[in-house]
Amino acid sequence: MRIFSGIRASGDKTLGNYSGGFRQYVATQEQGDAFFCVVDLHSITTPFEPDVLRESTLAVAAWLFATGLDPERSTVFVQSHVHAHAEAAWLLSAVTSFGELRRMTQFKERAEEQEFVSAGLFNYPVLMAGDILLYQADIVPIGDDQRQHLELARNIAERFNSRFGETFKVPEGVFPDEGARIKNLQEPERLMSTTRGAPQGVVRMIDPPDVVRKKFKTAVTDSGTEVRHDPDEKPGVSNLIEIMAVATGSSIAEVEAQFDGQGYGDFKEGVAEAVVELFEPIQQRYEALRADEGELRRLLALGADKAREASAPTLETMYERMGFVRP
Repeated sequence: MRIFSGIRASGDKTLGNYSGGFRQYVATQEQGDAFFCVVDLHSITTPFEPDVLRESTLAVAAWLFATGLDPERSTVFVQSHVHAHAEAAWLLSAVTSFGELRRMTQFKERAEEQEFVSAGLFNYPVLMAGDILLYQADIVPIGDDQRQHLELARNIAERFNSRFGETFKVPEGVFPDEGARIKNLQEPERLMSTTRGAPQGVVRMIDPPDVVRKKFKTAVTDSGTEVRHDPDEKPGVSNLIEIMAVATGSSIAEVEAQFDGQGYGDFKEGVAEAVVELFEPIQQRYEALRADEGELRRLLALGADKAREASAPTLETMYERMGFVRP
């Protein structure tokens, strides 16, 4: 089985990124031939600073290894180190309609927040399709917020296959059973993000234990005292229950039973301690990797070599079937 997923090289990574991304990657690397990519080309579709992009790219790579990806089992690389990604995106743009891209919810949401809306932001899903299809991925572990983009990638693959002959596998998405959409602790109607929403409600993976505890202590809950998972009626408490499930590996029902009859204060304290315990060893591994940048770059170079070798046959097939004269 072939596995592919990518994570953006931007912003401090959060508990939401861990829940919807990193922990899924570690779980799925055991299932087959896994490729995980720091998608730095995607990161320039919204306003960015070059120095920050460089730092974020290395930081995200370090988080990938720190959270449990094994370079002996998984191919971890930086998107821009494999030129096939940009080439595949251009070729696939020929079988992607303007109307499909215009309907992307994430584009519409981000466009409303920016004065300058780049063409890259509009074309982002085509690049994502190229990322996935180049590797003939069977499954794509991603967060729930990328569901629409993956469906477009599937449509693009089917359209290309229909027009030019069977070229791509049509991938399936793999989404977390719990914690697919971790919310801001202060605004449980909003996804946890470092770029949007109340900063006090964002738990960053790099946050020290006391900062994590403080953020959970002030987390918004709901009326009543019952620890019950009901996203419509109790969004704040439901979000905390999902976080607890992610941090401990418990089911939602087990978390409800554990805190049955306890008040919100004890519940929030319990969730905070679970997250601190989860992050402590990850943070230690992350700091060690960041302290040895030479080793981190070496691992990424090895990954890029493997990714170039794996993606090259698909790209060549795309060119040939589309009628290009090859050297």
